[in-house]
Amino acid sequence: MSVVASVFVGLAALLHVYIFWMESIAWSRPEVWKRFSVADQATADVTRPMAYNQGFYNLFLALGAGLGLVLWWTGHETAGRTLVLFATGSMVAAATVLLASGRHYRRAALTQGTLPLLGFVLFLLAG
Repeated sequence: MSVVASVFVGLAALLHVYIFWMESIAWSRPEVWKRFSVADQATADVTRPMAYNQGFYNLFLALGAGLGLVLWWTGHETAGRTLVLFATGSMVAAATVLLASGRHYRRAALTQGTLPLLGFVLFLLAG
């Protein structure tokens, strides 16, 4: 069970690194800002500082989940479990807020929240 839980947590972390890349590095590319329903390049330019900041939030959650896995698998079970549950719980909470923001964000919220939710639940069951 621990291996399966770790796979989901690892995939959630990788997804959040990808979101970091989109928001903090590639935001000015039309193919990226269009994915976030930004209307045009001018709006993307105005929202770039916000996206940059938000991207780092996603990176820090990914790093927390990854560090939690490292701690878990190197014998620091309590610290590892705590960090994994905090990071994935925060990812799920953020996806829930996104879902509550409107029906338009349903797909993004499910994309952002499914892997960490599965990782969170499986980590709880992993004992």
